[in-house]
Amino acid sequence: MARSDTKAKPPRKKSNAKNTPESEEKSEFVDVTAEDGDRVEPPPPEVVEPDPEMSPEETEQARKDYLLTRFWISARGYWGRGGDRLAWLFSIGLLLLIVSHVAFQYGINVWNRAIFDAIEKRDAATVSYLAAVFFPLAIGSVLLGVAQVFARMGIQRRWRAWLTNAVISRWLANGRYYQLNLVGGDHQNPEYRIADDLRIATDSPVDFVAGVTSAFLSAATFIVVLWTIGGALTIPLAGSTITIPGFLVIAAVVYATIASGSITAIGRSFVQVSEDKNQAEAEYRYVLTRVRENGESIALLGGEEEERGGINKTFSKVLRQWARLAGQHMRTTFVSQGSGLIAPVVPLLLCAPKYLDGSMTLGQVMQAASAFTIVQTAFGWLVDNYPRLADWNACARRIASLMMSLDGLERAERGAGIGRIKRGETKGDAMLSLNDLSVSLDDGTAVVDETEVVIDPGERVLVAGDSGTGKSTLVRALAGLWPWGGGSVNFHPDRRLFMLPQKSYIPTGTLRRAITYPGAAEDWLIEQICDALHKVGLDHLKDKIEEEGPWDQTLSGGEKQRLAFARLLLHNPDIVVLDEATSALDEKSQDKMMELVIKELPNATIVSVAHRAELEAFHSRKIVLERRKGGAKLVSDVDLIPRKGRQRLLGRFLRHRKAAKKAA
Repeated sequence: MARSDTKAKPPRKKSNAKNTPESEEKSEFVDVTAEDGDRVEPPPPEVVEPDPEMSPEETEQARKDYLLTRFWISARGYWGRGGDRLAWLFSIGLLLLIVSHVAFQYGINVWNRAIFDAIEKRDAATVSYLAAVFFPLAIGSVLLGVAQVFARMGIQRRWRAWLTNAVISRWLANGRYYQLNLVGGDHQNPEYRIADDLRIATDSPVDFVAGVTSAFLSAATFIVVLWTIGGALTIPLAGSTITIPGFLVIAAVVYATIASGSITAIGRSFVQVSEDKNQAEAEYRYVLTRVRENGESIALLGGEEEERGGINKTFSKVLRQWARLAGQHMRTTFVSQGSGLIAPVVPLLLCAPKYLDGSMTLGQVMQAASAFTIVQTAFGWLVDNYPRLADWNACARRIASLMMSLDGLERAERGAGIGRIKRGETKGDAMLSLNDLSVSLDDGTAVVDETEVVIDPGERVLVAGDSGTGKSTLVRALAGLWPWGGGSVNFHPDRRLFMLPQKSYIPTGTLRRAITYPGAAEDWLIEQICDALHKVGLDHLKDKIEEEGPWDQTLSGGEKQRLAFARLLLHNPDIVVLDEATSALDEKSQDKMMELVIKELPNATIVSVAHRAELEAFHSRKIVLERRKGGAKLVSDVDLIPRKGRQRLLGRFLRHRKAAKKAA
């Protein structure tokens, strides 16, 4: 895709374009992020090395534990100084709603006792009064429940928006979305992690906190009710009696302990199973996406059967993981369903002796049964939510793995680890200079070494060399996408850089947006866009400028490269880097495009990477890279168009090194 650095943005042009739905969505999105959008991000957490004395199993567990810690390091910022300004308002509001809802539950519990006592006494007046009282209690409870849903889902939505914005900002910064493809780590399918895993990672904790808070308050409230109503139970045993104080409370705790202990034992592998399932789903989606993105090549090669085999293999893995997950759900359902059926009956059986001997009224029995069920539900919260807890655990770890990979790239940008290529400004009139530039892999292996180049304004430089000598890597270093190495890449201050890669990126949306990318579609008038299309030979697309469609699939490779040249004309940059930008064009069309660039951008400095020898005719200078031990080196720097008074920099550099060796 065409990429410009921060200084390469074209000037805004007048336009009568109205706000689009996209811009409205963006404004709403910004509203839920940090108030200070320009704040300085804190440095990434330091790397935590495992204890070398740990066993492999302990090391893996420590890694998983740290992943959860890493997730919370970023996620808790939602409630921090740079977080959402409404975060605490929603959170406190949700807490107050939960407390109020428990109070209404207690009111309905008391109402249960009163209504059954009145029915037992056949007190018609009290029954009528209590019937009238019930409706305000029910309506209030329902409204509080609805308000809880609003507050809870409001926190989830805004938290997801805030954290998504934070992760995507780090992902897109400094080309990290591209650099992730070049480094090792557990960050495969980042788009799935951001879209799905992050959603679950922010939804579930809010549900968990709200559920635990409600369960704790309910359990505390209704344990008091059970203790007060149930009192002590006296049981005759072997000629004597045994008195159990608070027997209903003890029964509720024992019952809940058995149920929760059972689910914990049965579901102990739920986390790993959920994590494996999510990874399998991500891989399956990735395979399908690859087929869609490369549909033309697959169709031309007739690779449907081979692709089907790959899809079936990946989908079979998904089904196996779902089968494992189904087994976990079946076991937990066995416990939860059984617990749900037995729980309402237990208090009735326990209270039956006291009711039969007259020490408890019918209303007290029903109140105790209701309170017991509420306490059991509160204690059994883990039983009902353990699968979701396991799923959250897996999703939070996957998001944290992506964060840690971004941490590593960010630490490298700050100077940690292997060397980094510096980016600065040239001195004098030079448009671009490479000073002792070396380009290496992220493990330190050299790709290009000891490169010294100075390019003057208006020069058109062709970078040549055999395949694998690092030409494209050098271009990525120029763009700032490849950060590893040494030396510096310097540009003339206040000059704009524009790059045309071999594979032209076509964004979604209208053709107008594709032509003006990466600028905004409304930055240029329709007449300007049509003129650019005419110059690059795409007149047949003029009538489709405002149409939306799968342009990435419908345009040919040559049309995409012509469209990229139309972008170049619209943006009118000072420095142009062409990376095999005419490879899909025939020789005649290639000549026309190069002639067009020279004519329309006569003062532009051009750096081209190409294999075709005929491109030399459009350049004033040629530098050649040759693969050597320890990395490719610049071995030739010649003028294709002789220029008086110019001494080749390569010659000066080689003579300088020779003199330095003699002096040593």
